[in-house]
Amino acid sequence: MSAVLHVDLDALAANIAHIRATVGDAKVMLVVKDDAYAHGLEAVVARAWRDGVTWFGAFDVQTGMRVRAALGADARVFSWIAASPVDVAAAVAYDLDLGVGDADLLEDAAAAARSAGRPVRVHLKIDSGLHRNGVRPEDWPAFVARAATLVAEGRIEVAGVWSHIAEASDAEDDAARAIFDDAVAVARSAGLRPSVRHLAASAASFARPEFRYDLVRVGAFCYGIRPAGGPGEPALGIRPIARLEARVLRIEEDRVIVGIGHLDGLPSPLAGRVRVGTPAGARTLRRIGAVESEVGAWADAAPGDVVVIYGPGANGESSATDLAESIDTIGEEIAVRVSPLVTRSYAGA
Repeated sequence: MSAVLHVDLDALAANIAHIRATVGDAKVMLVVKDDAYAHGLEAVVARAWRDGVTWFGAFDVQTGMRVRAALGADARVFSWIAASPVDVAAAVAYDLDLGVGDADLLEDAAAAARSAGRPVRVHLKIDSGLHRNGVRPEDWPAFVARAATLVAEGRIEVAGVWSHIAEASDAEDDAARAIFDDAVAVARSAGLRPSVRHLAASAASFARPEFRYDLVRVGAFCYGIRPAGGPGEPALGIRPIARLEARVLRIEEDRVIVGIGHLDGLPSPLAGRVRVGTPAGARTLRRIGAVESEVGAWADAAPGDVVVIYGPGANGESSATDLAESIDTIGEEIAVRVSPLVTRSYAGA
């Protein structure tokens, strides 16, 4: 296989530093779901920890366990999905912060803590209108009252209150924020004292200071992935940290065959829609096969030449979001599709 994903960890560190400066007093949670957006979890969290990041968003418990194994006991690792009581027990065993967005999961967390002999840290989730999960506002008072009872029993520690927002319009997000603020007030009136409130992900953490609260969950921007249809990387002050390359395998008349395909994670619908970087500048990605693809020819093309599918460079390369926009999706989807079989190469580790 000739495909390689080159990951610049110095660029990751620079992005995180810029994000920290942008969000001010709010702490930054680096989201590392999907193997750190397919950049390689262990290398990413090791560099971020070295540069002072202490909060990591793991999405699922299994990813949280990997972060804990990589960084040790001092990192704060937040998992916002637990699919079963087995997951909850693992979250307690690995000392994860667990997102809890329904009454049954709250009871599962209390039961797991009872079995383990120590409390579990939970972040209670209000459904602020996105309906991704979370407790409905009408059920919230009873939910936080039950949480307060479990705190008094030593079963749980309520470390946070949190939610998601749609980031579809300012008006919708303002309505969600009002629901969130009411939920925090109700939780406090029930006697809970959450140490962190978190609502914003990448875009809102930059554009809406009032959404930052104590902690922001930032994934895409840390990796230099801009939002589809939004401002460019220079405007945001971030830069892509990954470059996906493939080598020329052979020349067939006017066809250049490169060693990457849809089994490596390259979406087939990109064929004919995007241009990639070559030693002679941008060329059309004409066809995508299983393990080989065709690129528009250039003079003196030779086996071994490097073609950049996406990433920073000076030969007409696209970004992951540029590719995504051509097929009406988001840059994160392009990034996370890169197969784990593709070699990762790291600079700045």
